[in-house]
Amino acid sequence: MSAPLLHADTIERFLTALPGLTIAVLGDLYLDRYLDLDARLTEPSLETGLDAYQVVRIRDYPGAAGTIINNLAALGVGRIMPLSIIGNDGEGYELRQALAELPAVEPSGILSWPGRRTPTYTKPMLQQPGQPARELNRLDIHNRQPLPDEAQEQLLELLDAAWTEIHAIMILDQVRQPDCGVVTARVRDWLAGNSARWPRRWMLADSRERIGLFRGVCLKPNASECRRATGVEDTATAAQVLAQRTGRPVFCTEGERGMVLAEPGQPSQWIPGYAVTGPVDPVGAGDSCNAALLAALAAGLSLTEAAALGNLVASITVQQLGTTGTASPAQVRQRFQEVKIL
Repeated sequence: MSAPLLHADTIERFLTALPGLTIAVLGDLYLDRYLDLDARLTEPSLETGLDAYQVVRIRDYPGAAGTIINNLAALGVGRIMPLSIIGNDGEGYELRQALAELPAVEPSGILSWPGRRTPTYTKPMLQQPGQPARELNRLDIHNRQPLPDEAQEQLLELLDAAWTEIHAIMILDQVRQPDCGVVTARVRDWLAGNSARWPRRWMLADSRERIGLFRGVCLKPNASECRRATGVEDTATAAQVLAQRTGRPVFCTEGERGMVLAEPGQPSQWIPGYAVTGPVDPVGAGDSCNAALLAALAAGLSLTEAAALGNLVASITVQQLGTTGTASPAQVRQRFQEVKIL
């Protein structure tokens, strides 16, 4: 029987440290907009004859990098510094309003840039009597032009100014089109150069398309991203290849099974996940894992403890249906008691 990776005193040490941490979140801030539709009010359009769905409520949340910010705030991190570029538009206003509801967030690092749009996921949710809400086709707003050089310069100036104040930084590269989001090739180069300058700053990167291009930072891909970036089918081997490439630990997630922890020059370790019962919703589980994992590293936990903490928090948020879940300190304590780690 293996020894448990987490103990009650580890959980308390983690939660006690969070209010004293300053964590930056560098990446693509999206607006997650939910349109609640009442099917009983649907009527045909006089012009087209198509169904005209009726919006009865609009719910706006910070999305993408904002989801990580939500999770850090829910856990109790004392100071959160977003570093991002959005549009000077209505969606940007709503995004700032949603972030303003989180007292720990300092918004001065969010730039509004002329000619840019605030990336937005609009999610129509159709509610029919006696049934769970059903998500209809999503409507996306992306920037499809490269981020201007001047905008990148100002972002790097903000990042450089924040560097001495932070304990850790999360890097989220959400946009599929190269250099059209916040984490451009120039930003990746800056991070790689400063990883040697500031070796005690934890940096953790998550990228849908370009996880294999980061150097000098910890990585948190999922299994398919890890295999795609390396061309290696075995997940543990692929994670090891990425760790050698970046020179930092790699935390490769495999859903409910847990994650592989790979360190340069060391055998990969398997960090098991925590079983949950009943319906699950995986939306946002990766972001909640990111937040807990990085916060745990910043709080002084070991690599294996931080990985286990990420798995634990993800097991909480997957049980929150129809929303992008978060975990509070009380929920972390409760879940730890439930899992009865062996």
